[in-house]
Amino acid sequence: MTAAVPVAHAAPAARPRPGGMVRRIAQEEWRLLRRDKVAMPALVLLLMLLVAAAFTAWDSQRNAEAQRSRYQAQAHEDFESQPDRHPHRMVHYGHFVFRPLSPLAAFDPGVDGYTGHTLYLEGHRQNSANFGDVRQSSLLLRFGQLTPAFVLQVLAPLLLVFIGHASVARERESGTLRVLLAQGLRPGQLVAGKLLALGGVAALMLLPAAVALAAITVTTTAPAGLAALLLAAHGLWLALWVLAVVAVSAWLPRGRDALVALLAAWACSVVLVPRLAPEAAASLQALPTRFETDIQVARELAALGDSHNPDDPYFSAFKRQVLAQYGVSRVEDLPVNYKGLLGMEGERLTSELFNRHAAESFGRQATQLQWVDRFALLSPVLALRRVSMAAAGTDLASYRRFVEQAEQYRYRLVQALNQLQAEKVQFAQDKSTRDVRIGREHWHGLADFSFTPPPVADALRRAAPAAGVLLGWAGVLALLLAAATRRLGRMVR
Repeated sequence: MTAAVPVAHAAPAARPRPGGMVRRIAQEEWRLLRRDKVAMPALVLLLMLLVAAAFTAWDSQRNAEAQRSRYQAQAHEDFESQPDRHPHRMVHYGHFVFRPLSPLAAFDPGVDGYTGHTLYLEGHRQNSANFGDVRQSSLLLRFGQLTPAFVLQVLAPLLLVFIGHASVARERESGTLRVLLAQGLRPGQLVAGKLLALGGVAALMLLPAAVALAAITVTTTAPAGLAALLLAAHGLWLALWVLAVVAVSAWLPRGRDALVALLAAWACSVVLVPRLAPEAAASLQALPTRFETDIQVARELAALGDSHNPDDPYFSAFKRQVLAQYGVSRVEDLPVNYKGLLGMEGERLTSELFNRHAAESFGRQATQLQWVDRFALLSPVLALRRVSMAAAGTDLASYRRFVEQAEQYRYRLVQALNQLQAEKVQFAQDKSTRDVRIGREHWHGLADFSFTPPPVADALRRAAPAAGVLLGWAGVLALLLAAATRRLGRMVR
């Protein structure tokens, strides 16, 4: 049942080339795998799961994108179809914008299900995104969605452990290792054959994901470079486990010991550490609650001044500045509506305050992510997720880009409406927003919002540090495997 028999008969007649020996050992491993009544069904099941995950994720992503596009068009139409109104009432009518999905989000949805994807925009306030999938579903979604990324990151390594944990240890336990090496087989050739065999299984696991990414790239606007990065990162992740499985199997005396050690490594690195790392980061860099932030913002808003108070120092100075700019002594003599100018100045002040608090919040979240990144030295799956989400456009940086672009759009929209109040509504008549109205044609063209995704180079730059961590793990495991291979040679002398 091992590679001993074919190698023993081939040696005296003609000594096979080193590459041929490696292939024969790999072929023997694959022959054993085909006969395994547990490994083969498990491998077939995993491949079916990957195919199902690719189809369901693609269908879910397509439906979600269609739904968001439909809602965005409806919100746009509702805004433009508003009747004649006072511009300030349109400021508070507000507008909805929906975060467009990256085509590669079907492979790895990242933080999209947690952050929300809908923003309500109105004057005098900055809302956060709502309607995240996790908030509207059961706790099962928090464990992990059935996506190609989840299957490859969590389940595929576990199957590699079960398939390959005894690849070298089995030769030692059955006594064929000593026979093989005595016949002239070098330990490096034996280990290379085991690596080739298990690497072939890993490549087979990666095949459905490769086909899915190729289909996404061909049928959508997804950048081919980012799809290739996604595939390469997950290929490197499986290669890490191939190295680890063969190294542990070569190092430990029995297959049972190797299985226990590898299962412990999988549980710690794939399940335990990724769950504990965010909790540790949250305790090291705590975020204020929404209630605390709202209180702080309200206090700072009050400190900015009261535009309705004629004795307010800031707005009294602003009024004198406006009068001096137009060369008049009373607001009634201004060629524009002073209330519109007042609204524009108030919106500028509050937007600066909102932007500062948003930048501070994102800064704290970035610090938390830096703490989580340090745990990638214990669990490489954290580095893989950073690369995967950056390439798929579903990481925190992509979400921040959407929020900031939406806020810039909100500011332009509100200021355009305030400008309409200043220019189209006379100050003497501007007593009530219910009675004074301007034509509905003024709302046309104001509600257009388009999200500009980050350039490919930006995603590659964000993914580079985590990719470096993955390569570092590959180097460490390669050194461990080299040491285990040398130890094999010493054991049979």
